[in-house]
Amino acid sequence: MTDQNQWQSTAWGTGQAPTPQAGPLPGGAQPQPQPQPAASPYGYAAPQPQPAYAAPVAAPPAKRRGWIVALVAVIAFFVLGLVSIGSCTAVMSSSMGAFSYETPSWTETVTGDTVGIINIDGTIQYDGTTSSPEGLKAQLDAAEANPHIKAVVLRVNSGGGVATAGEEMSRYVSDFSKPVVVSCASMDASAAYMISSRADYIFAAETSAVGSIGVIMQVTDLSGLYEKLGISVDNITSADSKDSSYGNRPLTEEERAYYQAQVDQINTVFIETVAEGRGMSEDEVRALATGLTFTGIDGVENGLVDEIGTLEMAVDKACELAGVSHADTVYLQSSSSDLSRLLDIMGEQNDDETTRALKELEDRVGLE
Repeated sequence: MTDQNQWQSTAWGTGQAPTPQAGPLPGGAQPQPQPQPAASPYGYAAPQPQPAYAAPVAAPPAKRRGWIVALVAVIAFFVLGLVSIGSCTAVMSSSMGAFSYETPSWTETVTGDTVGIINIDGTIQYDGTTSSPEGLKAQLDAAEANPHIKAVVLRVNSGGGVATAGEEMSRYVSDFSKPVVVSCASMDASAAYMISSRADYIFAAETSAVGSIGVIMQVTDLSGLYEKLGISVDNITSADSKDSSYGNRPLTEEERAYYQAQVDQINTVFIETVAEGRGMSEDEVRALATGLTFTGIDGVENGLVDEIGTLEMAVDKACELAGVSHADTVYLQSSSSDLSRLLDIMGEQNDDETTRALKELEDRVGLE
């Protein structure tokens, strides 16, 4: 329920290998016709074979070896690509389900009064970054335990995402014992604003897009397109409505009403969260829950934003709320992203797989 991955080819030269000028041979032997070069799929001329005379002439082994090496290199790249796909699938399946968070590296460098800045950027979802419940909580927990972190600023630039993730993250912000100030960038909307609403103070730019309080569920009916294409889909279900969201048929009136009730229920949770966080009545928030965003200027007027200001102003406000006159700043984030760790694992696996593949090819073609 949302709101809103080169090839080096050995260049054989100019595209044509030079044709040897063959003269009369001793004993009157005549040179045989020269075979034409085969076309290369990469836009280069294929390597030209040695001229065949009546008297056999041994081909220089270096050229044969070079051709084989090039072939091995191309095949190795193919193998590497296939291994990458396989490794990626395996690693994604095994590690994306459970993230482990080591102590952030920034904890070793913070020594004085400090305001921690956490970026919430992009879609709110379960991806392990600080735009997810797990990632945000990891940084908030570390900030909570570090006596030098006096307050936190959330730098938000997100149009929303998964409602449940937003709900969890808003609770983590609400439960954080130190001051939290939000600095809205270009957009702080929907699930992202749900999180921001639980902060102690919200800054936005005049042109920031803020709010978009509301919930959306999308079901696409593709049955008409399937009919035109002559595609028939038979769903074998345990209950009549099990396939209601698969897009193979229109929703029934009962199913539409059921989903509408779900959306309304989730929207009520959204409104209650914002009302509690902003110190507004539910009726006041419900009147603003049009699903549309407001500018930062309008947000100040309707109560969704406290003040027009920059990130630096948000840091100053965080210092004020924490009771310190001045503080250093540090970005609270993992020392390496989960994607980087995934690529590192893939690289380690690919090195071993590629080495074995090259050794096997070497044995088959007789490379020295």
